[in-house]
Amino acid sequence: MKKAIITGITGQDGAYLAKLLLGKGYEVYGLLARRATATTWRLEYLEILDKVKLIEGDLADITSIIRAVEEAQPDEFYNLGAQSFVGTSWRQPQLTAQATGIGALNCLEAIRIVNPKIKFYQASTSEMFGGIPEYPIQSESTPFHPRSPYGVAKLYAHWITINYRESFDIFGCCGILFNHESPLRGIEFVTRKVTDAAARIKLGVQKELRLGNIDAKRDWGFAGDYVKAMYLMMQQEKPDVYVVATGRTTTVRDMCKIAFDRVGLNYENYIVIDPEFYRPAEVDLLLGDPTKAKEKLDWQAETSLEELINMMVDADIKRVENEMRRAK
Repeated sequence: MKKAIITGITGQDGAYLAKLLLGKGYEVYGLLARRATATTWRLEYLEILDKVKLIEGDLADITSIIRAVEEAQPDEFYNLGAQSFVGTSWRQPQLTAQATGIGALNCLEAIRIVNPKIKFYQASTSEMFGGIPEYPIQSESTPFHPRSPYGVAKLYAHWITINYRESFDIFGCCGILFNHESPLRGIEFVTRKVTDAAARIKLGVQKELRLGNIDAKRDWGFAGDYVKAMYLMMQQEKPDVYVVATGRTTTVRDMCKIAFDRVGLNYENYIVIDPEFYRPAEVDLLLGDPTKAKEKLDWQAETSLEELINMMVDADIKRVENEMRRAK
């Protein structure tokens, strides 16, 4: 039986990846930070909470990661943990650098110290590309130009993974994942903010949706599809870097239309543009080229944006209806 450890197991990607690995017969361990905000609701949602083994630890504390690796003795280590909200990274840049950047270094050091044969996956991000107008489509060879403290921290984590691969012969692979969403997405992310608002406005418990730049373009996919790419990267003979994306870009405006259409409403009647939600440095266009992942991993996105947003709206309708019933 293979064993894997996942940082960020209580997050969207961690929960979907844990379910995938369990289905493949893995013994799955997860690093759980003991903070007030720690929650296992996603693991409960996927009905796997009792099937994973949670180990107390924190990405900012290398000693706890070493102990976790010693306890789990994993074959594979997936680093999905991070301060992953771009907006927060401007308000808490040092925390973002520690958790998102140095956290990856701590994981790699733990592997180097305990067992350099452990395979390592680093969750890189399309935010590392930032805004480069001359590169409208981003691939593995596109230059990086991060436009947020989050993107900068992720870029450090990305390059330190490659550095440890080249320096210590550690199997370190990186998945440059473009935006990926699901019903498990945090409410602070724009897709969930939109689908939740569509549900609440339809059910009469919210009147408007305040957003920033709705003309920004993103390449959105389903997180359940994307964790399959993570797994496939770790099964390759040699570690490498892969862009994981749909190859389709859509504006926030059009994404709003899909969500509100699902509940029979005109989004234009409810969207309020609020300057508070504009970023200090905006990334206007993200569009990934998944050719390498398709050719080398035999992977491609299976869920369309319309299917994804409809899935999220339906889940949020059920959530809000349950809230309303409990409130009575």
